[in-house]
Amino acid sequence: MNLAGRSFLKLLDFTPEEIMYLVDLAGKLKWMKRNGIPHDFFRGKNIAMIFEKTSTRTRCSFEVAAYDLGMGCTYLEPDSSQIGKKESIADTARVLGRMYDGIEYRGYGQSIVEELAKYSGVPVWNGLTNEFHPTQMIADLLTIKERFGQLQGVKLTYMGDARYNMGNSLMVACAKMGMHFTACTTKEFFPDAALVKTCRDIAAKTGGSVNLEEDVETATRGADVIYTDVWVSMGEPDEAWEERIKALTPYKVTAKVMEYAGEQAVFMHCLPAFHDLKTEVGKKQGEKFGFTDLEVTDEVFESTQSIVFDEAENRMHSIKAIMAATLGLELQ
Repeated sequence: MNLAGRSFLKLLDFTPEEIMYLVDLAGKLKWMKRNGIPHDFFRGKNIAMIFEKTSTRTRCSFEVAAYDLGMGCTYLEPDSSQIGKKESIADTARVLGRMYDGIEYRGYGQSIVEELAKYSGVPVWNGLTNEFHPTQMIADLLTIKERFGQLQGVKLTYMGDARYNMGNSLMVACAKMGMHFTACTTKEFFPDAALVKTCRDIAAKTGGSVNLEEDVETATRGADVIYTDVWVSMGEPDEAWEERIKALTPYKVTAKVMEYAGEQAVFMHCLPAFHDLKTEVGKKQGEKFGFTDLEVTDEVFESTQSIVFDEAENRMHSIKAIMAATLGLELQ
């Protein structure tokens, strides 16, 4: 498997075999780190990290992964780059491509990361856009494989707002890997119909399936993985909070949901999570709208079925694998 020189923009660009290669490589690199085996294969190389949206897990994962691989990295925060403001995306890409061996982008439209990849001449990695979150998917697939020993046939139910990057990406990932994906939400929060059709066509070839379901018990009965994400992104107005809380509260992950799924089921969340009011935003909005938790109860989040911190750790191992593979590493 040779992925050298490839950009990692969305899973639709990769075959199931290539995706599994990245998952397995992440597992190998995780084993090496856990056992203190140096893997600084890329000493002398450097990466640039463009963050138009801030992050904890994505930034830390890229930085630690880069350091472990022997690389230097430069963090460009929202106010320290001219990208799209005083300098075009194409020009920024051509400048950074002359200085760095790879570029990470986390921000807004998918078209931005696609344009960076078109003009940079080096691998570009999508740390999150409005439409897709592919690095999270390799971490999630690694986490699921670690728990169940396989991906083929695993049933994953995603609860909440399935219209954007997480719902889209999980649907694509499941279709690619022969898993059974269900979006459990109201019809207005179902994924884009065209992408649903694309994923169903893929799933027909891999043995997976894609389902859209409004009834919670039907959607979660016998699921192996119950997955959710925050309902409201940072910076959205109070009107969005009010709308989402009203529409999505029936799709909160509760102990009853986990009971429907069964004892074998695990709970996953890409984080951060509003499972209590111990954050500034959670406390403020909780007092305003009268909730003590949002997309998941604290009982589920802190339960033995929750594997969210295994998942969070695997962000770093999977991002390391993505960078290493696209920069030319081949591990047997």
